[in-house]
Amino acid sequence: MRIIAGSRRGRVLAAPAGPATRPTADRVRQALFDMLLHAPWGGHALLADAHVLDAFAGTGALGLEALSRGAAHATFFETDRMALAALRANIRTCRWEQECTVLARDVTRPPQAPRPASLLFLDPPYHKNLVPQTMTALQAAGWVAPGALAVVETARDEAHPYDPAEGAHPTLLAERQHGAARLSIWQL
Repeated sequence: MRIIAGSRRGRVLAAPAGPATRPTADRVRQALFDMLLHAPWGGHALLADAHVLDAFAGTGALGLEALSRGAAHATFFETDRMALAALRANIRTCRWEQECTVLARDVTRPPQAPRPASLLFLDPPYHKNLVPQTMTALQAAGWVAPGALAVVETARDEAHPYDPAEGAHPTLLAERQHGAARLSIWQL
């Protein structure tokens, strides 16, 4: 697993052994960032100097990729000890200790935000329906900037995290399936 593009292109990222962490594959990250940069609602301004939040961060590959492509700061939420060790090693490898904040805590119970994020990555464990609960908690704690984008990775066969029949929810901007994963991008 490597950083795909930007200032740290080619940097190898560590990942813990075993099934507890499911890093987003390089080709899926490439497809995701292509969508973010080339969609009518996206572009380079989306990442330039952005504050990003990587929830259920694992190795931190999504947040680190955003930093490599121009984001100013990334906050990572992770609770697994092995994933935290890999995440911290990846931050050191990229030499982004000053640009990153690692919170070793449950993202469904976040502290108050020092500043809101304009781009959020949520890659929760599959089939646990954690996205609505997580987004509600992050919004209540001030982590979500007005008009922010949320990139959500779920299992391909999972229901959407937001059911349009249940009332006002974020707007689905794009959706792609990659193997067992589905990426959806939401305007909040």
